[in-house]
Amino acid sequence: MKILFATGAALLAAAPALAHPGSHMHPHGAESWLSLLPAVALIAVAGLIAWGRR
Repeated sequence: MKILFATGAALLAAAPALAHPGSHMHPHGAESWLSLLPAVALIAVAGLIAWGRR
């Protein structure tokens, strides 16, 4: 588990370095709601796990 966490942290830290100068598509101006998606997904998974343990 420690290796998985360390690998994930390293990938997140290196993400800006993996950017490329070529053309790409992403919605400018959507950063506010796009940053909420992982939090909503985490809450949904936690809710499903809690629902399954009832």
